[in-house]
Formats: sequence, C-alpha cells, structure tokens
Amino acid sequence: MNYGEIMKKIRESNDITQSEMAQILNISRSTYGHYEVEYQIIPLEHLINFCNYFGISIDFMFSLTKNYVCENINHKIDKILIGTRLKEFRKERKLTQEKLATILNTTKTVICGYEKGRYLIATPFLYDICKKYKISADYLLGRVDDSKYLK
Repeated sequence: MNYGEIMKKIRESNDITQSEMAQILNISRSTYGHYEVEYQIIPLEHLINFCNYFGISIDFMFSLTKNYVCENINHKIDKILIGTRLKEFRKERKLTQEKLATILNTTKTVICGYEKGRYLIATPFLYDICKKYKISADYLLGRVDDSKYLK
C-alpha cells in the first residue's frame, strides 16, 4: 500500500517523533514504528486519526491522489454511514455481497458486517476497493461528501 513512507515523511516534516505520534494515536511507539515500515497493517481507525490530526486525505495516504489536503473533513467515524456508502457503491457497480467478498478474498458475512456497521472495514479491503474502482476512501469513510470518484 505504501502508506508507511508517507506517514514517516509527514511526521518528520512536522518535527514529531515516533514516540510523540504514538502518544497522539494512543498506541505504543513500537506499534507506530511497525506501521511506518509496514511490518503491521495500520488499522483504519489509527489511519483516520493520523489523517485527521494532520488534516490530510486518506486518498493521498493510499497514493490514489496527489491532493494532500482534505478540506471540510468530518472527523467522526460513523460505521453506519461507512456501511451505507459501501453498500451504495456495491449496488452502483452491480456487485453482490458474494462477488465483492470474492474480489476481496473474504466472506459474504464479513461484507454484510461492514455494510450493517457492525465493524470498520479492514484497511487492505478499503484500499483494494478504492484502487480497483477509483472511488475515494475519504468519501466511503464519510470524511467528505463530495469527490466520490477519483480522477
């Protein structure tokens, strides 16, 4: 996904240490360090909090756009809204839950759980959807209401 190097550059350009960033995200320094080298995949909640802190786009973090700034950000994580937008996207593309599950190499039950807002979509699944279908992660996550599709 290549978000780790971007995280490091943003953190360093703001003169913030890994320890300070870990405190901001309420995680250990070693866990944060693993995110930067992509030894561990960053959970979406931490990625959203990182982006919210700096006011940057998740689409930028995923290298889907060169637009660094994300204006008019909704900082609240609303799993119901995310699920609704995921379901709307799936239906627009005429994908069944089964088909989307197959594309993401997961189960229909997982997709159903995301769409019902039971839990937050996994970071790699969000990335795969956005990259394959050129849809904005910031839009799917309810951070923005415009710019649904990437150019």
